[in-house]
Amino acid sequence: MPKPERYRSRIELLQGTLDLLILETLRWGPSHGYGITQAMRASSGAVLQVDTGSMYPALHRLERQGWIASEWKVSDNKQRVKVYKLTATGKKQLASERSRWERLSAAISGILDAAKRPREA
Repeated sequence: MPKPERYRSRIELLQGTLDLLILETLRWGPSHGYGITQAMRASSGAVLQVDTGSMYPALHRLERQGWIASEWKVSDNKQRVKVYKLTATGKKQLASERSRWERLSAAISGILDAAKRPREA
């Protein structure tokens, strides 16, 4: 059974990754939750499919943190939708999250690349 601290870190990593993806998607322009989900799906070649049970709590969390803002609008098909946009604070957070992700990605690549090299005796 994993330690609670480890589990919490894993959840934070997963939430942090979703936060990064949402912030990056909103950098392209304001969107409603379903639009963000579709943009992630399309941009990832349908590999990443975020369900509403994860998307909307993440959007609410990001809004509470002041990284995104929302307003109600009427969509093209006359539906009332909540549209989210990146705030100035969110743009700063996105830069920080991207930097952190790039360091993590480089570290993981280093391990994977090292696994390809023959070990020294």
